[in-house]
This record gives sequence, C-alpha cells and structure tokens, in this order.
Amino acid sequence: MNAQKLSKRLETVASFVPTGAIVADIGSDHAYLPCYLVHKGIAARAVAGEVVKGPYESAVKQVRTEGLTDKITVRMADGLAAVEEADEITAVTIAGMGGPLIVSILEKHPQALKSVTRLILQPNIHAKAIREWAMENGWAIQDEVILEEDGKIYEVLVLQRGEMKLNEAQTLLGPKLMETKVPVFIEKWSREIANWQRVQQAISEAEKTPDNQEKYEQLTHYIKMVQEAIA
Repeated sequence: MNAQKLSKRLETVASFVPTGAIVADIGSDHAYLPCYLVHKGIAARAVAGEVVKGPYESAVKQVRTEGLTDKITVRMADGLAAVEEADEITAVTIAGMGGPLIVSILEKHPQALKSVTRLILQPNIHAKAIREWAMENGWAIQDEVILEEDGKIYEVLVLQRGEMKLNEAQTLLGPKLMETKVPVFIEKWSREIANWQRVQQAISEAEKTPDNQEKYEQLTHYIKMVQEAIA
C-alpha cells in the first residue's frame, strides 16, 4: 500500500469523500489516505492527525515525499484536537480503530465538527457504538459497506447530519447492511452466532448462577435476532 494505491479498506473509505472536501484524517499513520485524496483531485486540502510520534514523523515524511506540503498539514495531536477552526474541515475520516475508540474521539472535541457535514468511519470492531452515538448526536447513516480483506471483515459507515432512529437489530447489524445482505455480511454474523453458541455451551457446563443465566438468556436473544435478520 502507498499514497497511489490504497488497501481495499481505505479505498472504500476514500470513495465516500465528496469531491472538493477539506478532509481531516484522524489517526492518519503514514498519511496515505490524505495524500491519495489530494493526488486524485478529490480533496481540496487535508489535515493528517497523529497522536503517536513515530507515525506522525512518517506522515510528515510521506507528505514531503509526495510534494504535498502546500495541501496537507500534518499535526501531532490527540484525535480531533488536530483540527483548527481556520481549517474549515468539511469531512472527517477515522479508520482502523475500534468503534468505542472512534466514539471517544468524536466526543472529546465536539467543537472540531462544527463545519463538518460528513463522517466516514471504519471501525474494526463494535460498529454498534458508532450507530448509538450517531442517533444521540444528530447524525444519520447515509451509507454502509461491509468488506473482507486479508481474512478480516470491516465495516465502513458514512454519516451525514440528520435525525435517525434505529431498532435494536439495526443498531447492531446496520440498517443498510441488513437491506443488502451481501455474502460477507452473512458470513460475519454466522461466525458471530457460532461464537455465541460456544459461549452458551460453556455457560451450560459451568456453575448455575444468576449472572450465568442472565448471560445465557441475553445470548439466546441475540442469536434469535441475528438469525432472523440474516435469513
């Protein structure tokens, strides 16, 4: 992977960035995504934010190598603290983290989202946390994609400002993904059901306690809900 050829995962994230956007890529690592977006004429300008010194230095070096120092600003900062009001950011990308960590980044510096109209978020796990945050904070899902790369399954969530109400199944599985039911979606949740059933088996062989019984019943609920959704 490099600034000209992204991974399938990051290419999917890039595909949802509106043309002419001013992008903040949080947790930018080598800054491949912002460099790609500017090279392709998708992003007008970009900020690459990194909280760790090594990746920050890699991003600075990459932007310099690509000859994009006039279009991409690299900042070492904690999450959205990398965004300044003068940047006039219109789109934020956060990829390659867990859903709860992405939510904590969004919650920590809410003022950084003032001019933002689109969030493109790629959680490695627990996308449910992002959907819950979106409902509570005036964001709605415009699109969702699920894909497999190198044996791992990823989800990409595209949020625009607006009101959204999801039921329990939609919050867990994703409303758009439930509609399309692509094979990798079925595969992901079939694996999850199998995991839950293994946990249930372990619980049934363990000591009978109120906590264990509650956990068993909760898993039964999830299994039934997901089986109905993927049928």
